[in-house]
Amino acid sequence: MTLPRSSRSVDVDGAQPYTITIAPGLLADGTRLASHVRGRHVLLLSDSQVAPQYAAGVRKALLQARPDLQLGELVIAAGEASKTLDNFGAAITALAELGATRDACVFALGGGVVGDLAGFAAACWMRGVDCVQLPTSLLAMVDSSVGGKTAVDIPQGKNLVGAFHPPRAVIADTDTLHTLPARELRAGLAEVIKYGAIRDPLFFQWLHAERRALLERDADALAQAIARSCEHKADIVARDPLEKGERALLNLGHTFGHAIETEQGYGAPGNDNLNHGEAVAVGMVLAARLSAALGMSDAQDTEALRALLHDFDLPTDIPPGLSPQALLGRMRLDKKNIAGRLRLVLWRGIGKAEVVPDVDEAAVLEILAG
Repeated sequence: MTLPRSSRSVDVDGAQPYTITIAPGLLADGTRLASHVRGRHVLLLSDSQVAPQYAAGVRKALLQARPDLQLGELVIAAGEASKTLDNFGAAITALAELGATRDACVFALGGGVVGDLAGFAAACWMRGVDCVQLPTSLLAMVDSSVGGKTAVDIPQGKNLVGAFHPPRAVIADTDTLHTLPARELRAGLAEVIKYGAIRDPLFFQWLHAERRALLERDADALAQAIARSCEHKADIVARDPLEKGERALLNLGHTFGHAIETEQGYGAPGNDNLNHGEAVAVGMVLAARLSAALGMSDAQDTEALRALLHDFDLPTDIPPGLSPQALLGRMRLDKKNIAGRLRLVLWRGIGKAEVVPDVDEAAVLEILAG
């Protein structure tokens, strides 16, 4: 199997190593897809936006390469509101009806919601079967498909029920980005910007210089941005697979962002609630403002981050109508907290993030109140 031009690959080391392959045309490469299937049972999990565009092609490619496969399919409604215990149950039922054995494989065809749900189902079916991530959104390519964090949401908070389950492979077909709605592309770019903000000032500068090319979906610029983001995540995940320390840095802006998402009721196609990437963009600015207020960083760095996000047409302010007290209440349920005390990812300027324990709630509330 040879990679097409304009391709990249990133190896993720660890107890269960795997490769992230980034290139156009990968969803049609049945030989590559089927090479990751150890048994005969495959569940293809997708959503109502992605499945009509790509599911038939993936199914055809797999069966051409492996006519013996028994292939089931589950399509969920698009949007964060579908990342539920009910849909987790539907995925488990689909695996049971397929007769999936321990060598089965779940293919996650879609964005972060599909990847999280499929990965969690794979982690739980028979105590763990393979999952191949086929991310079709930029956000999933650079973040949620990599690292093995899987989960569903409950009314009390986002990603509170889940498991660590590294994928067998990540296959990112960059052709799917051509059909990605502009808002979803920008949401993914928020996570790309995060990598520059937490540990790579040169990448931060590069993103500013290449902002037009990225927004216009230049293939080389996108491939470079995806690969660089994945290299950063792979490096961190290899050293801290279970998020006991350094991996928490990947959550810059996420504690604030998850609180906004949960309080709004989660974004979905057609509503005005912030999607995940947009909420993280706002959260990163809030984290930077809090860092400056605590004397950790310079206000100029906060402005540089806000300006870069603005250049990519991403929000930087809390949506109107959200109570600061309610948001703080959501933040108290964040998984990074210890002994009931806020533990946040803050920074000392561009490229210098750190985890800060026991953050003063009064200072957080002041930032939330604007």
